[in-house]
Amino acid sequence: MVKKRKFKAVCRWLRMTFYRVIPPRNPEKVKSLHQKLSYDSSWSVDFILCTIAACLIATFGLLSNSTAVIIGAMIVAPLMLPLRGLAFSACEGDLNLFKKAILSIVGATLVSLFLSSTIAKIASLPDMGSEIIARTQPNLIDLGIAITAGGISGFGKIREGISETLAGTAIAVALMPPLCVVGISLAMGNYPYAIGAFLLYITNLLGITLACMIAFIVSGYTKASQILGWTTLLTIFLMIPLGASFFRLLQQQQIETEINRKLVNETITVGKDVENVKVKIVWTTKTPVITVTLQTDKQISPRQVRLVQDYLNQRLDRTFDLIFSVIPVKRITGEDKEIPTFPLEIDGNNFSLPENNQIIPLK
Repeated sequence: MVKKRKFKAVCRWLRMTFYRVIPPRNPEKVKSLHQKLSYDSSWSVDFILCTIAACLIATFGLLSNSTAVIIGAMIVAPLMLPLRGLAFSACEGDLNLFKKAILSIVGATLVSLFLSSTIAKIASLPDMGSEIIARTQPNLIDLGIAITAGGISGFGKIREGISETLAGTAIAVALMPPLCVVGISLAMGNYPYAIGAFLLYITNLLGITLACMIAFIVSGYTKASQILGWTTLLTIFLMIPLGASFFRLLQQQQIETEINRKLVNETITVGKDVENVKVKIVWTTKTPVITVTLQTDKQISPRQVRLVQDYLNQRLDRTFDLIFSVIPVKRITGEDKEIPTFPLEIDGNNFSLPENNQIIPLK
């Protein structure tokens, strides 16, 4: 008898927990949510103005390479609104809301591409800044951010306690900046960058849509449908190029660590009598460029740079271009005389490595 009561109590607790996590479908709440999403997904004057404002802010921030300005465009985040309507209408099979959401997303995308490319053509900047380059190589981490932010955005529409965090969610997922990078890259004729940025944009769109679907289903506002399976399948296909980019990123970081170790430990040019060594590699060029920034009172000649470059290419079995950015240091003692410094001379006629694998100066 006692065991039977305990069993019923456990079942009751499990049922209450289940309904607390996945509440039963409430027609009134579903209707209210539908009205809100229908308004958010409308191609209205407010939506158009927010889209234009976000695009202009993001484009100017990207061209000026200003992180703070780009964050301002993220906060506006107009594209987040119709995406939730798209997710809900896809699960519900609501064709009218689906068309409205698609129209707003496509319209905002085209307007943003036109504005960003036009501004980039007018500005005619010779080079792209780091903020633009950072949005041209999406990977699995970006998909994880999009899914997480999309889930919070979906719950924020139906749970009042989460709505206060939506500004941070918009910053995390960043829909407008990668779209503007596409327009800027097309205007500058850099099609690989445009493809990479567009892949990031699609990753964010798909991740947010999938996460919003799951949020609405879990909250009991809609039911799982076939479209959820198709969206999941598309996300899995998208993981193939994102996964390849992620593993390439890991490989690049390993190579950067190895290059830094070899420069400091296996070359006199960088490893002796220098300070504040910083190594940076630009992988987006045809031949990766290694930039070594350091402080020293030594005279580093072009010949030394070529020898170090040949040494790295030989050791890593890859081709790199090497650039040294030297910050001169003048050492002064209390005896009113400068400490003498001597340039390194390396025999370049027959390039060879000694047993300790160091490039050493000849007396």
